[in-house]
Amino acid sequence: MNPFFFASLVSILFAFSGMAQAQQYQPSSVRPPFDQVEINTTVLGDNIYMLDGEGANITVAVAADGVIMVDTQFAELNQKIRDAITALTALPIRYLIITHFHRDHTGGNAGFAQDGAIIVAHENVGKVLETGSLNGLTGNVVPPAVPEALPQISYTDAMTLHLEGLTAKLRHEGNWHTDGDTQIYFPEANVLVAGDIVTFGVYPNIDVSYGGNIDGMIEGVEAMLEITDNNTKIIPGHGPVGTKAMMVEFHQMLVGVRARVAQLIDQGLSEDEAVAAKPNADYSAALGANAQRAGNFVRVVYRSLDK
Repeated sequence: MNPFFFASLVSILFAFSGMAQAQQYQPSSVRPPFDQVEINTTVLGDNIYMLDGEGANITVAVAADGVIMVDTQFAELNQKIRDAITALTALPIRYLIITHFHRDHTGGNAGFAQDGAIIVAHENVGKVLETGSLNGLTGNVVPPAVPEALPQISYTDAMTLHLEGLTAKLRHEGNWHTDGDTQIYFPEANVLVAGDIVTFGVYPNIDVSYGGNIDGMIEGVEAMLEITDNNTKIIPGHGPVGTKAMMVEFHQMLVGVRARVAQLIDQGLSEDEAVAAKPNADYSAALGANAQRAGNFVRVVYRSLDK
C-alpha cells in the first residue's frame, strides 16, 4: 500500500471524527477526567447511532419496542451515556451486547444491567470478566468484574437477537483480537459493528495473552469484508464510522506490517531489535502514532508470530 495514500486517508478520518485524541489507546494515568468527557452522537440512519466519549465506541440501535446497545465504555460515564441515549429515545435498553472483555468496552456493564438490560456476549467474555485479567504489555492487573457486569446470555459460534423491526446477527468465527470477539451485523440498516477487530485512525490492540494474533486479525477483517458492500456503515472499536474501502486499507496495513515483522524474525532479530528497526515507520507517521504505540504494535505482531 502506498503510505502517502494511507496518510491522506488518516487525515480524512481525523477530520471526520474530530475526536482523534479520545480514540487513542491511553493508559488510565493519562485519561482525561471523566467529568470532562463529552458523549458525542453520530447518526447513521435507520435508527442506529454511534456514541463516542472515552474508550470504545458505543452502538445504539432503536427498535419499535426497545434498544439494542453494544459496549459501555466506563462506569464513571454511565449517566452521561444514559442521557445521550435518552435524547434519542425513551425506550428501554433491552439487550446489551459486549464485543469482548476489555474494560474500555465493559466498564459500564453493571449500571446498565441494573437498569434492566440483558448482557449478551461470547462465552469466553464472562470467563475473563469473572476472574480478572492481566495486560500483557503493561503488566497492569484488572480485578474481577462485579457479578452484575457478567453476561446473562452467552453463545459459542452465532446467535440472533430480534426486536420489533430490528435484527442483530452475532458471530464469533475465531480468535482475532481476543478469544471472545463478537461482530454484530444489523441487516435492515446494513450496519456492521466490528469491535476492536477494526480501528480507524489508530493502531489496533492485539491481546496476544488472551488468544489474539495478527493472523486472526487479518482473517477477521477478511471475513467482515465478505459480508459488507460499498454502502455498509462500519462502526469500529475506536475511530470514526467507516466504509468498506477504509476497511480494505486497514487490512492492507495489517498485512504489510505482518510481512515486515515476519522478515525481521526470519533474520533473527529479537523483539526489542524488531521494535528498534521501526518496520512500521511509514504507517506510524500516517497515523500520528507516538513511539510507544508504534512499538507496542510491533511487539504484539512479533509475539503473534514468534511462537
